[in-house]
Amino acid sequence: MVLDLVVGQLDELHARIAGRFGRSEPRARVREYVSGLVAGLERKNGWTLAERAGEVSPDGMQRLLRRADWDVDGVRDDVRDYVVEHLGDARGVLIGDETGFLKKGVRSAGVQRQYSGTAGRIENCQIGVFLAYASEHGHALIDRELYLPESWITDRDRCRAAGVPDEVGFATKPRLFMAMLERAIAAGVPFAWVTADEAYGQAPYLRVWLEEQDAWYVLATRCNDTVITTDGDPVQADVLVAALPARAWRRLSVGAGAHGPREYDWARIPIHTGWRPGRGQWLLARRSISDPTEIAYYLCYGPGRSTLLDLAWIAGSRWRIEECFQQAKNEAGLDHYQARTWRAWYAHITLSMLAHAWLAASKTLAVKGESAPAIKA
Repeated sequence: MVLDLVVGQLDELHARIAGRFGRSEPRARVREYVSGLVAGLERKNGWTLAERAGEVSPDGMQRLLRRADWDVDGVRDDVRDYVVEHLGDARGVLIGDETGFLKKGVRSAGVQRQYSGTAGRIENCQIGVFLAYASEHGHALIDRELYLPESWITDRDRCRAAGVPDEVGFATKPRLFMAMLERAIAAGVPFAWVTADEAYGQAPYLRVWLEEQDAWYVLATRCNDTVITTDGDPVQADVLVAALPARAWRRLSVGAGAHGPREYDWARIPIHTGWRPGRGQWLLARRSISDPTEIAYYLCYGPGRSTLLDLAWIAGSRWRIEECFQQAKNEAGLDHYQARTWRAWYAHITLSMLAHAWLAASKTLAVKGESAPAIKA
């Protein structure tokens, strides 16, 4: 019965994207690719996926990623719509972050020695910027962009060798995040808030753009960022927070963590940069209970009625994209690819997101009383 449910759900998902494929061969192979990604294989690369599908070489799987006739961005949109169908909620949160993919050599699109949060140090790697969707029903990745450092963009021969289209120019990570947010908004994705870490919160143009869309946000920033007080004075964030009286802090839990409730002391200060009627802006601070010198800072924009708990909860929701990365890498082969070209990266990452979205949707079915699927190797 469980196997029938698994096959039925995978067939339904495959049928959903079938129209994105121009020929029957890649249409059939993509089903094998996705089912292999969620199977219990130790590694999920071209060889192992081909072996599981009964093929004698990885050529077919590699062709699917590199040059087969199918609409990669169309499948990306199908992934987003599938996630919204199963997890969508008007109170949803859009979360931006990046993750590193360790690589050898210099030919993989976008690869260079650069900081990888995944490794916690500078490594030879590719960086993918992602957009996740989170609600009370679950969370999943819904969009992706490959970051190309300026050293790549200024070397068009190198770009062409890796299959990077000539029209692709340099874009900062916040710009890539903005492009994905723009697609989500245009598609009518239901959400209430946007959140991301300080790499994105430090970009003033991103915050201005979000306010122009009236998209509410809680974005991390640095302690030395300058904010404008309600009196119109520029003050450094940590200086403003250091002047708060003890009564300004409240101990709040922002959800369950691996070691129990994730509790911190929180405080906020109204700031002013000319918000529209009915909206407010705040500097939010999160202080560690065990080490009061450890303070994180956030810039916030949202309804004037927003409470401290509202802002703290959104700030605390950023961990969900980290969980998406962990799940997608461990359970859907997000980082198991052996693809060097621009197109192959997008193709594999998109199919891995599809597999991960399917797993996330399965969990919602399990909550409703249906068995969550598990494909055997």
